[in-house]
Amino acid sequence: MPFAVLLTNDAARDLEELHDYISVHDAAQEADHVLEQIEKVFSSLSEFPERGAYPRELLALGIREFREVFFKPYRIISRAIDKTVYVMLIADGRRDMQSLLQQRLLRA
Repeated sequence: MPFAVLLTNDAARDLEELHDYISVHDAAQEADHVLEQIEKVFSSLSEFPERGAYPRELLALGIREFREVFFKPYRIISRAIDKTVYVMLIADGRRDMQSLLQQRLLRA
């Protein structure tokens, strides 16, 4: 039975900002292509919720609650709880991920 895949408000904002950025700095068609590919990742998480590796920045802290999959250069970080996969973050992997993960995932 497939898991539901839900985006947190932060992840939905990440996706919207990513699409807007690519539309402005590249082309609307490229932004749509990236969005489609990321949506395919969401579909795969529905079927394989434990897919992906532990983010190395969190693994170094002993945290194994989150998984990440890639649509290069983007990192999609999620957490499976019960029958739902929560997408927590969608970010360009070239960013300072340590700070971003601490702000976004460990603030609670």
